[in-house]
Amino acid sequence: MNVTRIQATVIGDSDAEPEALTAAEAVGAILAKLGVTVVTGGRGGIMEAASKGAAEAGGLTVGILPFEESIKANSYCRVVIPTGIGHARSYVNILCGDLIIVIGGGAATLSEMCFAWMQNKPIFALKAYGGYAQEFAGKQLDSLRHDVVISCENIRELEKKVSDWLHLEDILN
Repeated sequence: MNVTRIQATVIGDSDAEPEALTAAEAVGAILAKLGVTVVTGGRGGIMEAASKGAAEAGGLTVGILPFEESIKANSYCRVVIPTGIGHARSYVNILCGDLIIVIGGGAATLSEMCFAWMQNKPIFALKAYGGYAQEFAGKQLDSLRHDVVISCENIRELEKKVSDWLHLEDILN
């Protein structure tokens, strides 16, 4: 029997505002309760908050670091993958996720959204915290795909849409 655990890559600002960090923590907890592994860049901000929420809810957390030293991961990462490849690790983060969740986001987040778009990954954007999540929610990044970045007004809507997506995946597999 092939049992593969779904993985969600959570991306966003490393210097996010407190409200966005609270939201990321809630998102991590929701994903853990849904049985989803949480993958992040393993550092601070949104990455640490999502990892904290997932870890405290009993979920599995993975940090993909840009550094060569595992010790630089946030303390909530249960699995740490030091890459030593700097910003290029963003592509690895995206490849690890079956789905992508965006909270806020600056230039590095935008690059990850672009990688996800090119890899045909579903992208869920939590709009309430600004950044590129808000900018691209409900829009196409370009004409490569016919769908859009999935717009979520709040955490409750994000939970519903991710849960619906997970159930659809179960049906298709």
